Order: sequence, then C-alpha cells, then structure tokens
Amino acid sequence: MTETNNGKAHSALTELATFVTTDIAGITRGRSFAASQIDDYLRKGVGWVPANLALTPFDQIAENNPWGSSGDLRLMADPASKARVTCLPDVTPLHFYHSDITDLKGDPWECCVRSFLKRTLEEFEREAGLKVISAVEQEFQLLGVDWPDAPSFGLRAERRADPFGPLLMTALQEAGAEPEMFLPEYGKDQFEITCRPADALTAADRGATIRAITKEVAALFGWNASFAPKTSANGVGNGVHLHVSFTDLDGNPVTFDASRPGRLSKVAGSFAAGVIRHLPALTAFTAPSVLSYMRLVPHHWSAAYTCLGEKNREATLRICPTLDLPGSNPAKQFNMEYRAADACASPHLSLAVLLKAGLEGIRAGLEQPPLINSDPSDFSDADQKKLGIRRLPSSLPEALETLAEDKVVTGWFAKDFLDCYVAMKRKEIEIVDGLSPDELCARYAAVY
Repeated sequence: MTETNNGKAHSALTELATFVTTDIAGITRGRSFAASQIDDYLRKGVGWVPANLALTPFDQIAENNPWGSSGDLRLMADPASKARVTCLPDVTPLHFYHSDITDLKGDPWECCVRSFLKRTLEEFEREAGLKVISAVEQEFQLLGVDWPDAPSFGLRAERRADPFGPLLMTALQEAGAEPEMFLPEYGKDQFEITCRPADALTAADRGATIRAITKEVAALFGWNASFAPKTSANGVGNGVHLHVSFTDLDGNPVTFDASRPGRLSKVAGSFAAGVIRHLPALTAFTAPSVLSYMRLVPHHWSAAYTCLGEKNREATLRICPTLDLPGSNPAKQFNMEYRAADACASPHLSLAVLLKAGLEGIRAGLEQPPLINSDPSDFSDADQKKLGIRRLPSSLPEALETLAEDKVVTGWFAKDFLDCYVAMKRKEIEIVDGLSPDELCARYAAVY
C-alpha cells in the first residue's frame, strides 16, 4: 500500500453514503450523497432510470430495451443492509446500503431482482411453511501482484499477501458480512471467502457486499481482485457456491432426514428435483456471461450436468457433508450447494431462480432425483438418459435458447424483464464476439 499522511485531510472530507443495486449484469451500481443526510434519503430514496437495467458489463446499453429514454424510478434502501467500513487506511469510509428499485409511489418495480427474491421467500413461507437459510462462497484471484509462487492451500500462499487477508476480514466484519474463512485456493493467486449462514435475503446482500469490499481492499495494494469465472484460458475457474437449507416457521431445521437417500428430507428431495428439472434454463441467469461456459466443463470440479450428488464436486447440486463429532447436530449443519453460478450474476437473481425452481418441485411433490456420486460424464449415454443426467448448455447463446424453451422459468418474470435481459445478453455477446480465449478472460477480469 502507498503510505501517505493524509488521515487528517480525509477526516475533514464529507463522508458519502451510497444506495446500491446489484443489477442483472452482476454489477453493483448506485448513487451517493452526504452521509449526514441519511435519514432524509432513507425516507425518499434516490433517483434511478429503467434503462440502467439494460447496461451490459461493458457499459454499453442494449438499444432495443423496453424503455429507451423514458421512465423514472427510485432506489429505496433497506436500513438493515447497511455496510460501513472505517478501517481502511488513507481512504474515506466505505458506506452503502442495498436497495430495492421502486416506482415513484414506492411500490416494487417488476424488474427489481432484490424484490423478486423477497417475493420468492414470501412464497416459500406462504405455500410451503419454510424459511430459507443460505450462505455464499466466492472465489477470486488477485491480479497485478508481485510475489513468488507458493503452494496451493499453503500457509505461505496466505502469508505472502499479508496484511491483505486480515484487513479484508476486518473490513467484512465491520460491514456486518460475518466472514467465516479466508483461504488460499488451488488456482494461481486464488483465494476464497466464505460467510456464515443467514436468511436468504441477507445472504444475497452479503454476496454483493463481499465482492465490493474485496475489490476495495485489493485496490489499496494496487491489485485487482477479480471474481471473473476465468482470468486466463488455461487457469482455474472462480465460482460462486450457493448454500441452501430450510427451517419451519419456528426456526426448526427440516432439510435433514437420516432415513432417506442422501439424508435429504422429503421436502428437500422435492426441492432438489425441481432444481434438476429446470437447471439448464437456470444457467442463463446463474452463469450469465460468455466467459461462464469456459468454466462449466466436465472434470473441473465445477458443474456440467444436471445431477444431484452427495459429497461429489462434479455434481451441480451437491449435498454437503456434516461434522459428526460427539455433541454435533447434523440437522443444524445440513445443506445443499448449487455450483453452476459465478460472479457475473446478481447474487439476488441467482438465489431467487434457484429457489423458484426448487419451489416448483415442492409444489408438484416431485420425487428426489437419484444420487450421482461419481463423475456424471463417465456414464454411458443410455445410463445418463435413464438417470436424468443432461449436459448443461455449453455457451451463453445455447443457455438463452434453453431458457426460452422452459415456459415454467420464463413464466416467473414480467415480459419487460425478460425482453431486457435477453437484449442485454445479446448485446454482451456481440461486444465480445471474435475475441480469443485469453482476450475474453482479460476483458471480463477487468470488470469482475
């Protein structure tokens, strides 16, 4: 980090607070104002524009979006989502609130993904009597570093970045993100941040918070913390893993049943079946970039097929292990992990579509899918068909076509939202068309 003596100068500056939304391109955007005026802005929000939703990751607007230059909206902050970080040296406090997008009367805008997640959680409580608990794991790589190589998962790999890790954990704690672990990962200069479970809305907010703060801390060292699915064509991918479990309305865990296959309760098995049924279409939202499909390939411990597995890292929906030490309660730990996601997606939208698909399975009372506890690509075509194993889309255009064919999934959304989403993604595809694999990685790594 650059050493300066401007602490007093910064303390005299006007602190800014920002109302943010993490949009369908997975970018956290917003508007700032003097933090001393927070009470006034919490009441009235800040202005927003419908066509902002049509912004590609590369800041070009899809021209054929539904709104053009018309319309006005508000970002209305959720006070409970406040993140304020004061521990970062030589910069003003980082202070922001996750927000819902509303119309001028304060009613939720039909294209707001955070509101979509909130409605989905209400459906779970109303229709299934379930509350959703979630946590987000995210991998990233530090670009622009100048240090010797160090072994994967090694103490040296963690300590060579010091004080990056301790500063990041301190900042996340101060922001209320409840970080759990910071670890060097398998890839070159790759790390992972995990956070503690929370209600699903808080978990999604934390997903965006962690990305923003990690980038802020890395920038202090002159580095880019990139969450892009790939930062080099031959390198290891960066994934986002969404963990989900359920309680009843009184907070009792209901995901675990030791008598059933994989120890999944009946309702959790039906949830898994809904996810597996609609998984190919979900990837259009959870793996939403051209680059995403360089990561979702067989034999890479990511996700490439529609299957449920127990402790199997080639499974797209994985039943996670539990700690079985004396006195531990597996029911409180038990959860499923969705692995076909990355940070090019809004965490709110990714979690919402995952939950909507699972709710379809619960509504229909679907039977739990078979457990696939080996590499699904090792099965013959006949066995794959028998077991319901399908290859996920292998490109973003294919994912968009698959989405269009799944009328259940498209039925979850307003027409304007779908039209905007597809138009934005088509524009994104056009912008990066013709880039080599390494050029593609570099283009996305600069943004994510």
